Amino acid sequence: QVQVVESGGGLVQPGGSLRLSCVFSGSFFSFYVMGWYRQAPGAQRELVASIPGVGSTNYADSVKGRFTISRDNAKKTVYLQMNSLKPEDTATYYCKAYRSFGGDDLDYWGQGTQVTVSS
Repeated sequence: QVQVVESGGGLVQPGGSLRLSCVFSGSFFSFYVMGWYRQAPGAQRELVASIPGVGSTNYADSVKGRFTISRDNAKKTVYLQMNSLKPEDTATYYCKAYRSFGGDDLDYWGQGTQVTVSS
């Protein structure tokens, strides 16, 4: 049984910052690839950033240099630090935990947290 819960969204002015958190409940957190996705109204959900248990991160080109993903395996938590926010960053942000095990793809999504960038 796995559950992920996001928090930290809100309203921020252009150029401002927010930090999103995603808390993982369950076992074997360090074996999961954790990712942040976002979905704007009328658009498809897109990958923002991802991080494995051990190894390098990856980012969408649109956020590279502004956003930073990190994880604390002891706390079973993944973070997304968002700086220099732009209006086009406005979206619902979702946390995902992914793991392949025994031929099965295990995929768990959070409920989402709203980020609005507006003056």
